[in-house]
Amino acid sequence: MRSTLPVVVIVGRPNVGKSTLFNRLVRKRVAVVEDTPGITRDRLYAETEWNGRKFQVVDTGGIVFQEEDPLSEQIRVQANVALEEADVVMFVTDTLDGVNPDDLDLANQLRPIDKPVLVVVNKADNPQRDNYANEFYTLGLGEVYPVSGLHGRGVGDLMDVVVELLPPSSEKRDEREEIRVAIIGRPNVGKSSLVNAFTGEQRMIVSSIAGTTRDAIDTELEYRGEKFRLIDTAGIRRRGKIQGSVEYYMVDRAQKAVDRADCAMIVVDGSDGLTDGDKRIMKLAHDAGRACVFAVNKWDKIEPPDGEPKKSSPQKKEFLKVISNEIPELAYATAAFTSAKESAGLEPVLDEILRAQEAYSFRVSTGQLNRLIHDATFARPYTSKGRALKIYYATQVSTRPPTFTLFVNDPELLHFSYERYLLNKIREKFPLAGTPIRIKTKSSHGAPDAKGKLPRRPKAGAKTPSA
Repeated sequence: MRSTLPVVVIVGRPNVGKSTLFNRLVRKRVAVVEDTPGITRDRLYAETEWNGRKFQVVDTGGIVFQEEDPLSEQIRVQANVALEEADVVMFVTDTLDGVNPDDLDLANQLRPIDKPVLVVVNKADNPQRDNYANEFYTLGLGEVYPVSGLHGRGVGDLMDVVVELLPPSSEKRDEREEIRVAIIGRPNVGKSSLVNAFTGEQRMIVSSIAGTTRDAIDTELEYRGEKFRLIDTAGIRRRGKIQGSVEYYMVDRAQKAVDRADCAMIVVDGSDGLTDGDKRIMKLAHDAGRACVFAVNKWDKIEPPDGEPKKSSPQKKEFLKVISNEIPELAYATAAFTSAKESAGLEPVLDEILRAQEAYSFRVSTGQLNRLIHDATFARPYTSKGRALKIYYATQVSTRPPTFTLFVNDPELLHFSYERYLLNKIREKFPLAGTPIRIKTKSSHGAPDAKGKLPRRPKAGAKTPSA
């Protein structure tokens, strides 16, 4: 599913400040910026607005025509895909370097396209550098626009020109609520390959080199009438192994992607088994309170595809058993076995996400909840240090994730083992697979009665009746 908004694509050779300008245009730090060529690799999308016009801006990797390594080739492919959907192209150059041979090569590639191309001369931080920009008229692409992406100088005038060139939005935007899915995992487990398999296009750069994805990349998808936003992230490493500021920002973006998601798709490499790195990432999603689904990728290495995929097999049961034993706090998470390479098991993953999302937003009536809690405490009372835990009233206070408050005689009496017992009873009764659930306790003083009414506060000096 593609956006109906007009699209502005930023292209240029490496290290001319494309990502800095991109962040300036969308008014937030979306792209990782570092004074090192080649930081941006995938296409990066964000929505912005100027003079009442909304449009999408697309950042692309630095284009170099002379290098023949696979990543440079894939970056060129990604840029060409972006140009296909562009309505306006910003060709970003560097006023300090002057016209570069790579600028000339790219200008020759852009000349035949039937779309407006604006030559944006970046790093024009003062009026003197505006004069340097005149050299770029030799590219033969028309007017040049000196700007400073870092300081914002000249960006407003540039945006005025862009808005004038934009075509009208042809269709009404789809306002359905989207399901935001953060795709997280260790480096090189196949996260970007899965996104490409879901969309049926080379949306992400895929390489056997760990750490290829640098930014958190959003991709829209439609499935079973639902709108998904898949957020591909950089591989998360242990903090002690993070080297340099680029990798620090990669991990930071991945963690922020989880924070803005509804569901975390935790990708693990089925051929590697469950690693300590997988467990740390699972715990990150759990602690963030997000719905969780495991995508066990590269399963074709364990069970080569042979006709219809089996819903269950001894190998799958054993893998799920390992997950349950190794990280029991995520026993609620569901799993699907996939192969991005073979495009196998993709629908089951999305089905599990839909199931987890429904559970994530589940709400139970107060009457049902209180009957369940009453039956659970009657079947298994709890006593600590000679004192019995008494639960007078229970209510669900929020969803996403489902959160319940218990009004008790003493919150200190609720041991974590008994809390787990109550959580399991709630899960047995209600369809909550795929989502964490939370229990909070409050003192019974001020607790509502079964009809939801609050008791009167006792007068000073009066004795409080025993429960």
